[in-house]
Amino acid sequence: MSKKNKKKNQIGKNVQPKKHLLDPKYLNTFWTTLVIIILIIFFIINNTNEPAEQGPYPPDYSSTTTNTINN
Repeated sequence: MSKKNKKKNQIGKNVQPKKHLLDPKYLNTFWTTLVIIILIIFFIINNTNEPAEQGPYPPDYSSTTTNTINN
């Protein structure tokens, strides 16, 4: 065979360019915006509930030590 006949077989090797849903240039901006929006939603949900109820003090809490520190 001569060098002219030694062509590479191109059947099935045509690679289609991958089409992205979003332009890769804007992907970081998209994820940053999405995370900030989710954090804002959680912040709003967390702060729209009823006011916090007063619970019992922790077991090792001593009110006399905190009063001397504050005064």
